[in-house]
Amino acid sequence: MKKYDDLVEFWQHKNIKTSEQLEQALDNFRILFAYHSGKIENKEINFHDTREIFENGKVLNFTCDPRNLFEQQNQKLCYEYLVDKIIKKDPITLDLIKEVHLLLTQGTFDHKRFIENDERPGQFKKHDYVLVQFEVGEPPELIPNLLQELVDEISEEISNPLKVATYFHAKFEFFHPFADGNGRVGRTLVNYYLMIHNRPPLIIYDEDKKLYYEALGAYDKTEDIEPLFLFLEYESTKTWERQLERFLRDHMAADWGLEQ
Repeated sequence: MKKYDDLVEFWQHKNIKTSEQLEQALDNFRILFAYHSGKIENKEINFHDTREIFENGKVLNFTCDPRNLFEQQNQKLCYEYLVDKIIKKDPITLDLIKEVHLLLTQGTFDHKRFIENDERPGQFKKHDYVLVQFEVGEPPELIPNLLQELVDEISEEISNPLKVATYFHAKFEFFHPFADGNGRVGRTLVNYYLMIHNRPPLIIYDEDKKLYYEALGAYDKTEDIEPLFLFLEYESTKTWERQLERFLRDHMAADWGLEQ
């Protein structure tokens, strides 16, 4: 926990007040987050294409499934949409959740969901998608009320934003409110919540997805958020490890200088 406390100090030392300052702080992070978040559920996502989309707005010599490009372009559009809202500290609402889903999944629904099931990006699911393990997924008719209750819960005064973000993510993924894209939306909202509470965002790395799924599974089975909380704390420090080391080294040097 001490390392995470140092990380919070590092982030708050940035004193981010404007969209420009936030974009500067997230310059490399935004690409890595988009790549790893996409890669967790789509193994064909690659870093080169993601970087090209974020930095140049296009990809040359692409030969794979166009859906991969749509997904990563959507990550960029969603990031750009949320920047000003983070600065204004707009709370999470049902409308925000649906807008994030629309931005992240537009153009990516498959034929069965879009044509046969008449489901759309930005809308809660119309059919029951219950995952086999632990029967995760609430019935579609319950989703609006369940999510509204969850949003109300996390809007209360809190002392540990990472703990609340963990709780939100565990419940959101358990509800499985959309026909597709629940993981991408949930991970994006975790970071949104953290940043509007002046906490550093995090990357859930593709190489750690086994641990990620195990932590989510622990909640689904026992409703214990502690494994997921510890995992997100670990990923937070992993995300900013190099910058944090420089920050602590510079502060130690400054303290040493003052003592001379």
